[in-house]
Amino acid sequence: MTDPRPVAGVPQGTPATAPADGQAVLGELLRRSAKGEQEAFAELYDAVSGRVYGLAVRVVRDPAQAEEVAQEAFLEIWRTAGRFDADKGSPMAWILTIVHRKSVDRVRSAEASTRRDTTYHQHNQPVAHDATAEAAHASLEARRVRAALQTLTPVQREALELAYFGGYTHTEVASLLDLPVGTAKTRIRDGLIRLRDTMGVGGR
Repeated sequence: MTDPRPVAGVPQGTPATAPADGQAVLGELLRRSAKGEQEAFAELYDAVSGRVYGLAVRVVRDPAQAEEVAQEAFLEIWRTAGRFDADKGSPMAWILTIVHRKSVDRVRSAEASTRRDTTYHQHNQPVAHDATAEAAHASLEARRVRAALQTLTPVQREALELAYFGGYTHTEVASLLDLPVGTAKTRIRDGLIRLRDTMGVGGR
């Protein structure tokens, strides 16, 4: 099935506001999109495109790259709409999780490309022992953090990733996930506590 709604030139304005029952509307549009209804997908696109692009550009820091990420995200939303489960979270949170993952993948891909471009020069330069040890330690810590993140609940991990990998404030996380600020703060706090305990750094 082809994408019925090209995303090139995603509008860069402020996110569209939704009515009080907006989440229910989005959920219904996702369900209809899962059945292949292009009109429903077009409505969904109009409702969330501003927030999708806003999150993408916030993470990748480049408007052109953000448009590409938004296109990739909408393609995945169209193809996987049937996987949305209202019991596991709101429609907006599900959509933004896809966008955030695509954005992070793009950033990592760009970083990997940069590393490949500089590998030859770095390979031919002497590296001090302390620098090597520091790099190894950082790599081990990154693996520990990634492993620890998998022990969190989905809602805790979602909030933490937006706050610490996406660079959002607690208020922005609350807005992105359609939560009260207090709830967002609680999820972030509880996630951090669980990360600390899992990594064995409590009480230090």
